[in-house]
Amino acid sequence: MKMDHTLFPELLTRSACILGEGAVIERLRHKNGLDLDPHIVNSGFVYEEPKKAAIEAIYREYLDIGVRHRLPLLLSTPTWRASRERIEAAGRAGQDVNGDNFRFLDTLRSTYGDYAAQVVICGLMSCRGDAYNPSEALDVAEAVDFHTWQARMLARADVDFLMASTLPALSEATGLAQAMAATGTPYIVSFVFRPEGTLLDGTPLKEAIAAIDADVRPKPLAYMCNCTHVSIFRRAWQHEINFSAFARKRVIGLLANTAALTPEELDNSDATLSEDPETFGRSVAGLHTDFGLKILGGCCGTDDRHIGHLAQQLAGEAV
Repeated sequence: MKMDHTLFPELLTRSACILGEGAVIERLRHKNGLDLDPHIVNSGFVYEEPKKAAIEAIYREYLDIGVRHRLPLLLSTPTWRASRERIEAAGRAGQDVNGDNFRFLDTLRSTYGDYAAQVVICGLMSCRGDAYNPSEALDVAEAVDFHTWQARMLARADVDFLMASTLPALSEATGLAQAMAATGTPYIVSFVFRPEGTLLDGTPLKEAIAAIDADVRPKPLAYMCNCTHVSIFRRAWQHEINFSAFARKRVIGLLANTAALTPEELDNSDATLSEDPETFGRSVAGLHTDFGLKILGGCCGTDDRHIGHLAQQLAGEAV
């Protein structure tokens, strides 16, 4: 059945806020006996028990929180590293890894009755290399060539929209945007920010957004930030030079991590740093109150407790 690609844009328009999921990969990483694949990370979990049961349990926790607080919910397919190159390296070239992961989440969504209409699923993509190292970023043409296959596979599966996340550099983000735009599916571009209001490659946020909006047709539905602590996001948002009023209109959300560290510090850290769930929920929800951000959720270091406290805060403010 062909999906209605107006679902997410319409939900975004009519909703005061949308709850984002919390961490998935990092939570699986710390579960005994559930080794992540060195190439595709958690994308193969849907094919193996008890791995499938473990990832389903995490997603159900986030779905249950959404139901309990009557908030629309954003889920992301476990395909952050499911490029053709990585799927072949993992020995799964004969499987529709991207489509199977969407169908897994779509089936899970369907078990929630009427609430399913409030759940949107994005087809998740990423940069080719280290998301914290902009020197590894592809140029625009290379990025189009590399990412087009996965964008097409996710679009063919009829995801509600596409999202490329944890992007450190303008060049690869532009190529990713072109690959996603060519599918005709709505899409979002999500960067990692520095406190100075720049991408990790030093591009001012306002210039990155203006460049992609000008160069890509159709342009992104919106922009987001992920894997960034709320305190860093706030500093970036309020930077008067690099984060313009125009950029503030185009950036609609944050999937926040729980460590107020630089990308370099995070990349070299062996431990996942967390913070008090109530503090996390209050501080992230504050971005809705203070700046009107619509999509708020978690990234590294978060779990159901953090998302639960965030939902409680957002539900209270949405009344």
